[in-house]
Amino acid sequence: MEWASQLCENRHIGSKMTDSKYFTTTKKGEIFELKAELNSDKKEKKKEAVKKVIASMTVGKDVSALFPDVVNCMQTDNLELKKLVYLYLMNYAKSQPDMAIMAVNTFVKDCEDPNPLIRALAVRTMGCIRVDKITEYLCEPLRKCLKDEDPYVRKTAAVCVAKLHDINAQLVEDQGFLDTLKDLISDSNPMVVANAVAALSEIAESHPNSNLLDLNPQSINKLLTALNECTEWGQIFILDCLANYTPRDDRESQSICERVTPRLSHANSAVVLSAVKVLMKFMEMLPKDLDYYGTLLKKLAPPLVTLLSAEPELQYVALRNINLIVQKRPEILKHEMKVFFVKYNDPIYVKLEKLDIMIRLASQANIAQVLAELKEYATEVDVDFVRKAVRAIGRCAIKVEQSAERCVSTLLDLIQTKVNYVVQEAIVVIKDIFRKYPNKYESVIATLCENLDSLDEPEARAAMIWIVGEYAERIDNADELLESFLEGFHDESTQVQLQLLTAIVKLFLKKPTETQELVQQVLSLATQDSDNPDLRDRGYIYWRLLSTDPVAAKEVVLAEKPLISEETDLIEPTLLEELTCHIGTLASVYHKPPSAFVEGSRGVQHKRLPVRAGSGESSESPDASQPVGVVADTPPAVIPSQGDLLGDLLNLDLAPPTSSGPPVVPSMQMGAMDLLGGGLDSLLGGDIGGSPAMGGGLASAPAAVAPSLGAPANSGLDMLFDLGGSVGMPSGSFVVPKAVWLPAMKAKGLEISGTFARRGGVLQMEISLTNKAMSVMTDFAIQFNRNSFGLAPAGPLQVLTPLSPNQTTEISLPLSTVGPVMKMEPLNNLQVAVKNNIDVFYFSCQYPISILFVEDGKMERQVFLATWKDIPNDNEAQFQIKDCHVNSDTATSRLQTCNIFTIAKRTVEGQDMLYQSIKLTNGIWILVELRVQTGSPGCMMSVKCRAPEVAQLVFQCYEMVLKTSSDA
Repeated sequence: MEWASQLCENRHIGSKMTDSKYFTTTKKGEIFELKAELNSDKKEKKKEAVKKVIASMTVGKDVSALFPDVVNCMQTDNLELKKLVYLYLMNYAKSQPDMAIMAVNTFVKDCEDPNPLIRALAVRTMGCIRVDKITEYLCEPLRKCLKDEDPYVRKTAAVCVAKLHDINAQLVEDQGFLDTLKDLISDSNPMVVANAVAALSEIAESHPNSNLLDLNPQSINKLLTALNECTEWGQIFILDCLANYTPRDDRESQSICERVTPRLSHANSAVVLSAVKVLMKFMEMLPKDLDYYGTLLKKLAPPLVTLLSAEPELQYVALRNINLIVQKRPEILKHEMKVFFVKYNDPIYVKLEKLDIMIRLASQANIAQVLAELKEYATEVDVDFVRKAVRAIGRCAIKVEQSAERCVSTLLDLIQTKVNYVVQEAIVVIKDIFRKYPNKYESVIATLCENLDSLDEPEARAAMIWIVGEYAERIDNADELLESFLEGFHDESTQVQLQLLTAIVKLFLKKPTETQELVQQVLSLATQDSDNPDLRDRGYIYWRLLSTDPVAAKEVVLAEKPLISEETDLIEPTLLEELTCHIGTLASVYHKPPSAFVEGSRGVQHKRLPVRAGSGESSESPDASQPVGVVADTPPAVIPSQGDLLGDLLNLDLAPPTSSGPPVVPSMQMGAMDLLGGGLDSLLGGDIGGSPAMGGGLASAPAAVAPSLGAPANSGLDMLFDLGGSVGMPSGSFVVPKAVWLPAMKAKGLEISGTFARRGGVLQMEISLTNKAMSVMTDFAIQFNRNSFGLAPAGPLQVLTPLSPNQTTEISLPLSTVGPVMKMEPLNNLQVAVKNNIDVFYFSCQYPISILFVEDGKMERQVFLATWKDIPNDNEAQFQIKDCHVNSDTATSRLQTCNIFTIAKRTVEGQDMLYQSIKLTNGIWILVELRVQTGSPGCMMSVKCRAPEVAQLVFQCYEMVLKTSSDA
């Protein structure tokens, strides 16, 4: 029997079973039995026991009680057993730190083992045990392994430095491991170089300001040499490191590109994308007229196309990266349209991404091919994909003007299919085509109206309502169509309700006699029966506009709309630059910067393309979209900051408090229809008879009520306004001399100087562009960042001819004040981006606030007095203008050139006192009292405003204008 059992045991040991047997034990005293087996004298039995322990640990059983017994098994020459024990140690050392110290001697001993695999294993395991007590014992073995004769040990030790730095950064710096790591970049073995680069990059990421990877041409050369010989993951580490380097000039950039280009043919897609990232970054420094630049563009296309032959998940990652590349450099793949045609078995996420890239690559040359393909997609069975395909046809029409007619024809064919969701998507995109090409394709409106009853999606209903309202004069039964929507007004979505309100107001302004009841009905529904604040506010705005000034209402509601841009979903240029620097990472898949989804300090460095870095003073790029035209009669705006507002719209009202008398508002002489049915009187106060207006109804407009100010009879301000007539003044213009905004040395030879002016009510930016470079400059464009008063270009930067070397051109750029608003510091700071064929340049300049003083800033006397009293004394600021030799008449005349209006003047004890009003483009009023002493070399001024932040700028304006006059 003993022999038989021994035989069975030997057979059991010798049999080649799978490791599944280690997971199937159901013995009751398992821990006790494992303990006995771990202390067995037989090596095989001991190894089997350790495997069972690891299996139990893997399935989540607590085997920490066996810690001392497992540690005893470390004393072995068997590499497999040692690996298993080290695996157990890494898992339980954190929960048993005191016991883990028992293993330290074995680690130190193993770090000097003759077998390099064991030396590397020991140092790797010590690096993975995140226990402070052990890290101090790790330093000496790690130092020896970093200088080990075997490259396998050195490369393992290099990674261990990064792990140790994560545990105890100060210890790594004190022990000088970082310097040793830098020395390893010059190692003879390429894998050691790659791991050293990976470790330094990891440390540098968590400590952005450490400047560990201080790359120079010599170290770059070593990295490029190692690139050809190391493994694929080593190549990725080196390529990512190269991407962080900024070459000194285009020659060095070309040299690096030439040595990186062979990586494009690598089998590993991660290596290919890392190489693409390096090339995309360094191409920024290559002149576009260089032969190599064209060659490089051609070389980039095939590897990107090859990535699309992989499995769907890899295709998706490749497509997301290609989407960025196409936005940055569409010329790379402009001839590869067919690759992005959708296959029948593509998953939906791949199909949608391909569709997006197809639109980005669409051009006049390939639009026929693209449209034929999109029309096929619109007949697919996948509803989401069909919707996107129909939208894509509309985007093609907007992008490629020559194809618009063909696109509209295709959309009409799709509408004829009567497939509900196809019809609805087609109507949404046709609305955008109408916006892009006004008065061109409106003949299709009749066809659209036929499908009105089938629309059940909010976006499609809103689009159809917009079309009916916008082209009401061309649709005979427009009122009936809109009335049909009105029947279920409260059941509609907010988007449809807002659009319906605007459309009916447009219809009323175009056909007032026929639609008076309809407009009253919708205004009543919007303002009295709705809980939505957006809808209610818009309703009140329209109601007041129509009640007080129908002419102004027509100008606002029926104003000419700016054309929609070609590509509305392009990534903002600064973000696109950053994402280009992160090609091949998660950021390029999410299309978000790492800081948006990585917690903590890692990954939040903002990377920029080399030519962008340091090319301007502004750290924030201007917004991608800017208004095209100036909209007349823009409503007053306040200046918001991120945490507070200078004041709300109520505070900007010029009426004095109710306690001091009835509201005072500027007189309005035009009659208008009372659309509120008496409601407006209670809102604005007062009641006067109106005259017949658009629909023949009676008007009830706000009254111009004489003030009852209740001030003492001899009050200085009251006496002031008893004077007959205000002071008459000539009109002119005051312009600050031009200053250099961007010196040539900061803008690759382009010098920009300029000033701001206001002429005939038009704001202008007068710019001088001087080319001090050796090459011709073309393709100029300009953008502004968001700013305090919404300044934005009202048109493109018109540089009609190429700017030759040593040539200067003068440009007058009209400005609007309807751009995005954000409070700046200082308030009049303007951040500008100017682009040409060479680069994009950023600079900041400050505009004089006088350009924002509007021509209708002369306040009524009574209103001036009431407003001066109403503004709190805390908002009053006083300034002294020194060395200013002017009399009151000269001051009045000069200030008039800046739209500073003198309401009245009086003389007290030889001192002339001027009372002046100013109105800013955003509706804020500024009141000034200027005291001029004849023969005295200075003036005193008091400024009152509900937005006291502007007082300092007003003082600077006065000082500049009056001192200029005295100098003159």
